[in-house]
Formats: sequence, C-alpha cells, structure tokens
Amino acid sequence: MKRLIFLMTFVSFGMFVYSQTIVGSAHDFSGRNWNTTGELCIVCHTPHHSDVTVSDAPLWNHEVSTATYTLYSSPTLDATMEQPGNSSKLCLSCHDGTVAIENFGGVTDGTRYLTGNSQIGPDLSGHHPVSFVYDAALSSADKGLFDPTSTSSGLGSTISDDMLINNKLECASCHDVHNGYGVDYLLVKDNQSSALCLTCHNK
Repeated sequence: MKRLIFLMTFVSFGMFVYSQTIVGSAHDFSGRNWNTTGELCIVCHTPHHSDVTVSDAPLWNHEVSTATYTLYSSPTLDATMEQPGNSSKLCLSCHDGTVAIENFGGVTDGTRYLTGNSQIGPDLSGHHPVSFVYDAALSSADKGLFDPTSTSSGLGSTISDDMLINNKLECASCHDVHNGYGVDYLLVKDNQSSALCLTCHNK
C-alpha cells in the first residue's frame, strides 16, 4: 500500500512538473514538421553561433523582426512610448507576422507565419503598451498605477523585481514564454477576476 501511495505521489508530482514547463505548451515546437531537428529549444536558442547583435537575447537563434511598429497612444497615458525594446522584439519576431516561424538557425526564407489571435501584427495601437519605463515617478503621475518598487507582485517580491525588465514593462512582464508557472496563455499568474491586471493597475 505504501508503495502504491508513493508511486501515485511520484506520478502526480511528475505531472505537476511537466505541466509547468515549455514541454507541451504553445511554445513547444519540437514535434512540428518544419523543425526537422526535433529539438525543443532550438527554434529560439542555440548553444553555438547565436545572434549576439541583440541584447537581452540569451543564445538567440531566431530571425529578429525589423518592423517599425504603430505604438499605443492615449490622452490619459503618462508614460513615454518608444519602439519595442529588444526583450519584446524577441516575442514580436514571430507574433508581429512579418517573420516566418521556421526562420531560425540562419534560415530566412520560411513560409509559415502565425495567424489568427496569435498574430498581433505591427500595429500595436490596440494592445497593451510595452517597452515603457514603469517606475515610482510614473505611478505618482498616473494615480491608476501602483508603485512598482514597493507593491507586491504576488510572485515573491515587488513588481519591479519580478515583472519588469530594465525598469520597463515588456511582453515578458505578463507572459512567461517558458510556461514556468503553468498558467493558461503563458501568463505569469492567473488572471481570474483580473488578478494579473490588478497587480499593477490601481482600480
């Protein structure tokens, strides 16, 4: 009986760990016919001959978009908007629909592009803004935002420590590309009752 309980516990733990990785997630391309290597990480990362021209891109292996983006704009926006930074450009290199998914490892003539809801396009005006500085000064100017330096992210520390990249809000602030949290839509935390949104937004 103890052995059975141990086995069930081990299997349950294994399923829990499995559910919190890139394996089986929307970013698992290991079984796609255009990924002839069958490798899990190779579409985005490579241990050798990586693209060193893009900062914030560990061992990057995918073609990077050169698109110019239409930025989010609002009369109530207190942040200064800029073209997406390198961190978000990595995501947009597939999701803006201008670079083929299989353009990795030096390939530049792929024909498979993201479609449907996965394709954001280069017009970001209707999406949550990214690549803007989110700091105490912004939260002071915009009373609808919490101070990221002192507000808990719910992920272990403050918003600044856990969610911002070089003090900026980027795609990866809300989305975990490696699915480490095991939450739908690759989110860093469950958004039930707008919990993720309300981490930063003081509503």
